Amino acid sequence: MARLYVLAGAVLLFNTVSTAVAQSPALPIPPRFGSQPFPAFVGTAAIAQPISAAWIPDHPFMAKNGQSNVHNDAYMSDTYTFGGPEGLDPHTQSSYLGGVCVSVAFDRAGRILTVCLGKPSTRLFLIDAHSLAPLAFMELPVAVKAGQEVPSGGYFYLDQFDRAVIPTANRQIWVVRVLDGPCGPGLDRQRVYDLSAEIPEDDSIVSALPDFLGRLWFVTAQGLVGVISRLQRVARPFWLHGERIANSFAVDETGGVFIASDHALYRFDSSETGKPQVTWREPYERGVRVKPGQFSQGTGTTPTLIGPNYVAITDNDDPYMHVMVYRRARQSSSPRLVCRHPVFDANRGATENSLIATDHSIIVENNYGYTLPDALETGKDPAGGVTRIDIDETGGRVVWTSAERVPSLVSKLSLATGLIYTYTVERGADGTDGWYFTAIDFETGKTVFKQLTGTGRLYNSHYAGLYLGPDAAAYVGVVGGLISVRDKDDAQN
Repeated sequence: MARLYVLAGAVLLFNTVSTAVAQSPALPIPPRFGSQPFPAFVGTAAIAQPISAAWIPDHPFMAKNGQSNVHNDAYMSDTYTFGGPEGLDPHTQSSYLGGVCVSVAFDRAGRILTVCLGKPSTRLFLIDAHSLAPLAFMELPVAVKAGQEVPSGGYFYLDQFDRAVIPTANRQIWVVRVLDGPCGPGLDRQRVYDLSAEIPEDDSIVSALPDFLGRLWFVTAQGLVGVISRLQRVARPFWLHGERIANSFAVDETGGVFIASDHALYRFDSSETGKPQVTWREPYERGVRVKPGQFSQGTGTTPTLIGPNYVAITDNDDPYMHVMVYRRARQSSSPRLVCRHPVFDANRGATENSLIATDHSIIVENNYGYTLPDALETGKDPAGGVTRIDIDETGGRVVWTSAERVPSLVSKLSLATGLIYTYTVERGADGTDGWYFTAIDFETGKTVFKQLTGTGRLYNSHYAGLYLGPDAAAYVGVVGGLISVRDKDDAQN
């Protein structure tokens, strides 16, 4: 029998309310002005061309698809069933929040919950989606490990009750709810799962997600995989000896939990006693270096589930990085690996952002060459490239490759508009960067339109995500905070 024991310090209940913010307009992010102006808009308005794709089940313990986490749903598909901006005289806004807002979620009232990672503080914000004005915020722990600051909440999710479930830097998981009162909304830390007895002091929680039975799984940087039962008990974490985990994970309705370390892709399932157990393990080529643009020597992608049968990641091989597609069932009479397809130029391919996937197409972006927000200003250009691959049982084929440069964004696809939404950079003659909200046609790979959002390093997305809100606007986390782009008619509503 697996050893089960009560969480360290048990489950702690709190009634700690955040700091409310007086209603006032959002403070815009200041631009860096260069000698060469950038065009505000390039291209033409889009004509929506909807895409059909397999249905992704709503997770019973998460907010509805498209609103729950950085990758939109439990499959980590990075797709939306609803639309976004179509380039109809778009309007941009920004909100200076003192840090890069990596993950964004939306509650039932259409408000934004986001964690913004800054120095010296990291904060959970509640934000008005239309004005981008902060409504409330809560300070989150920041720890120093191996001489580096480790912030909280780079990955968090919104549960079925609209509560933010946040892995923190002090080896805890916080559950935070929104409290609406006569003086305005606030943020209430309702519960804390203290995992400090199970996780070594020099380790940290990377991500936490529920499976379809409501058990809360978590992974750590040093390769621990743990499960907290619905009775708030945790099985002894499974340790991937000598392997590290740098990204989140995916879950499906069959009980599968899909985790990528810097050595292999895993399917985990929970045993009858609640212990995490390896169902299968598939090693991949991890290369011989941490490429510029990546955090680790291994895949830079969170596993992405494709339709009912597949799971995909990238490897870290040279001379070519590959998109890897596997059968995800517990058992398979066919080879586990379906497709290993090379992408991008030799010795210049790397991604630190997850794949976009429908049931037969994969979109992968090239982040090779990107390092820090100020690297672009000193003339270090990312290699660039966005590629669509179509897959079937016989393998994969490249449909198109765009030359757009996406330094570090989690890009998204709208099935309703047929547009891939991303965030690209253009270089001015004096070294000033112009940052563009960019729409690429899914069918052809051609850039449809580009809308300038701002200039300078504070408008750099720096590994944050792009999101479509229920109001049809797009939102991008940037070094300075959060920006939005919406069509003119939506901006006036």
